Amino acid sequence: MPSRGESRAGRVRVRYRRGDGQFADTSLDRVPVDDVMAGLPVREFRSYKGRQHYSGWYWAATLRRLVVYESRLELARIMLADFDPSVTGIAAQPFLLTGADGSRIRRHVPDLLLAGADGGITVVDVKAASRMADPAVGAQFAWTRQVCAGRGWAFEAWSGADPRLLVNVRFLAGYRRPALIDAGLVPVVLDAAAGQVSAGAIERALSPRYPPVLVRPVVLHLLWTGGLRADLTRPLSADTPVRLREAVNG
Repeated sequence: MPSRGESRAGRVRVRYRRGDGQFADTSLDRVPVDDVMAGLPVREFRSYKGRQHYSGWYWAATLRRLVVYESRLELARIMLADFDPSVTGIAAQPFLLTGADGSRIRRHVPDLLLAGADGGITVVDVKAASRMADPAVGAQFAWTRQVCAGRGWAFEAWSGADPRLLVNVRFLAGYRRPALIDAGLVPVVLDAAAGQVSAGAIERALSPRYPPVLVRPVVLHLLWTGGLRADLTRPLSADTPVRLREAVNG
């Protein structure tokens, strides 16, 4: 016999778009997460004169493909998800939820669906901080949180993060593509990092053999992938202390 949460999820309808572009309809308790993650945004966006939001496509290193965003705030959340090693899947505008909320019927497209390495799923709605106190926004989020809980999913209402962290992650994202670095230098930089205390010190230690123009992108790529760690709530510079990932875990 289905539980109360499962029966609630069964009453919420879901429309998503498969990878071949075709729409599929099902219930929240039956929606195949893998198909949603591999599919297309359920809602298309178009650019037009006077549009208030900045939209586009972001190449996610986690997926090795493009992810759509409808605002710079959504882009920031996608970039943080791409940077997070615990996130293994990202889908934007993943599906349309339709279901009862008391006497009214709600229809809502969440901004993101995130899959975690631990198997957990998080539905994310991105909203400017100035909108969070709006009763209509609060009611929408409360309903979405409730229906997600019925499937065993988490819900996140996101309006921003530490500004310095966002600046640093945005900068490091420029070095997320493996094709843009000398992959052969990765083990060399990691070996050098074991005996150095800063990003600049790594460059200086390797400068007799490798020019900084080749070493620095590898250092920054490793900061993106987590091979190297640093405090990203402080400004990044040549003097930024860096350490191996193993040192943090130990």
